[in-house]
Amino acid sequence: MALTKSSNPVLSEKIFQTSRAEVYGETMTINGTVNKIGMLLFFVVAAASFTWGMVSVTSTGEITSSVYPWMIGGAIGGLILALVTVFKPKASPYTAPFYALFEGLFLGGISALMNATYPGIVMQAVGLTFGTLFAMLFAYKTGLIKVTQKFKAGIVAATGGIMLFYLVSWIMNMFGIGNGFYYGSSLLSIGISLFVVVIAALNLVLDFDFIEKGAQSGAPKYMEWYGAFGLMVTLIWLYVELLRLLAKIANRD
Repeated sequence: MALTKSSNPVLSEKIFQTSRAEVYGETMTINGTVNKIGMLLFFVVAAASFTWGMVSVTSTGEITSSVYPWMIGGAIGGLILALVTVFKPKASPYTAPFYALFEGLFLGGISALMNATYPGIVMQAVGLTFGTLFAMLFAYKTGLIKVTQKFKAGIVAATGGIMLFYLVSWIMNMFGIGNGFYYGSSLLSIGISLFVVVIAALNLVLDFDFIEKGAQSGAPKYMEWYGAFGLMVTLIWLYVELLRLLAKIANRD
């Protein structure tokens, strides 16, 4: 059975093709992967709770915080662990939980800072993130969205374009070249963020399909952790982009 290719860079057909030859015991299951996703979400929330408490607002409305070193450490640690997991899927039962913890440190900090500036924005972003997750799962399971080759090709191309855009924006910022059309709160900037949110959401559908095909192909048990890790990467991306979109909308009020 041919496996579905995901546009998520951490989930690729080659991973499962290699893994099938290594199966000697228990195999990957969808229920097992769902359980692992639940564990990773718990680790993210636990770490986020720690950095969330480092941000406070004074009676004069001034934001005080000691969270930045933790945020930077979380972002760097998460990136390193993500790369290790991608290149060493067998290590995912160990690296995925720590990836979730590091990302939680970053997400807790950025969420607290955003919420201090735009009260209530975090609850909105969390609600939209999980609402989108379950809506995409429903659309996938009921066949409302069918993962065809054309669909996959379109999402892969769009995701690649977004990653290239991120890279160009980062390089521009390094040289002090502004790109306010994206970081501002203009209708164009909001439109770009909305497009990115839609593509991130559609990536969830490809990830669902990929995990399902991996379970059907008899991938080894440790791939449950790898599949959960891959889905978490997309889910965290979606949440951050929703925070950005909501902040832009709030700035226009």
